[in-house]
Amino acid sequence: MAANRKAAVIDYGMGNLRSVLRAWQAVGADARLVDRPDLVSDDDILIFPGQGAIADAMRLLKQTKFDSLIREWISADKPFFGICLGLQALFEYSEEGGGVEGLGVFKGRVRRLNPAGGLKVPHMGWDNVNFKMGINSAMLKGISPDDQFYFVHSYCVETPQEDIVWGTTQYGNDTFVSAISRGNLVACQFHPEKSQSKGLMLYRNFLEFLAGKASI
Repeated sequence: MAANRKAAVIDYGMGNLRSVLRAWQAVGADARLVDRPDLVSDDDILIFPGQGAIADAMRLLKQTKFDSLIREWISADKPFFGICLGLQALFEYSEEGGGVEGLGVFKGRVRRLNPAGGLKVPHMGWDNVNFKMGINSAMLKGISPDDQFYFVHSYCVETPQEDIVWGTTQYGNDTFVSAISRGNLVACQFHPEKSQSKGLMLYRNFLEFLAGKASI
């Protein structure tokens, strides 16, 4: 059953933890905060929320040893959902703060948005996601191309690994990666927990996919 699937929301000292926790609970997950890797069990969904500066996030991940857990978890293709900074930190390098090494799970870098046309950075508010149809289609049940999701960020992902790119978003003349997917992993630049019904639907679809009610 999708409901009551265990979910561990990483509490590494920063991030929009409570809103993420409540959103997963709202769609039926047995979600809890975990502040140590040994509190995560093999049958969990590992959820990596993030807000703030990536340098602080990487420092705290190393201090808490969640950095090693995340790498090992994704390598084993265990269920994982990354949100905002939880997407950006999966890549090799971020230019934020003068340059920070990421987790290096995927190839690529995080760069500053460059929308031009007088548009402001950070990119804040509702925007579309151009999902690649036919890739992870089970996750898009009930979601249409017109639906919008909530963003708040100044940096974005750029990757040569086209096979993991699940969705892109255009802000001014800058097109950036807004969602990735591989196996049992999904990560997004936008905040599903702040995206009202469609964001919750994305979480619910992930639970149903893992429960075997849908297939990619």
